[in-house]
Amino acid sequence: MIRGPQPGRTAADPIEKAVAAWGGDLPAWVLELAEACRLSNQSAIAKRLGYSPAVVSSILSNTYKGDVARVEQMVRGALMAETVPCPALGDIPRNICLDWQAKPYAATSSHRAAMYHACRNNCPFSRLAGSNLSGEDE
Repeated sequence: MIRGPQPGRTAADPIEKAVAAWGGDLPAWVLELAEACRLSNQSAIAKRLGYSPAVVSSILSNTYKGDVARVEQMVRGALMAETVPCPALGDIPRNICLDWQAKPYAATSSHRAAMYHACRNNCPFSRLAGSNLSGEDE
């Protein structure tokens, strides 16, 4: 199996790849993701976001079939330093907010139990079923 660019070909620049795939509608968060991949590498950025390198690649090529909005929020939190006012913790990065929402209930930690309930008690930034999914006041 050949890994990396094939002989005679160079690795595609992540920004060029994103611009070609997204065209004139390139969102700022995708550009930020591409720039981060150019400065580091796709695997390191994927790990920082909590996704696989394949997800990062498919986002850059505008072919991702999963929850693009969640990937966007992870990029905004981890790479763009976007924060949200958590009702329990105060201002936290958006990606940390999403991480807390994904954790299951654990009675072994009072902090974790409190966060579990805070994320499910009409938090305006919760993406969980039955919550205000937009992150904005209605």
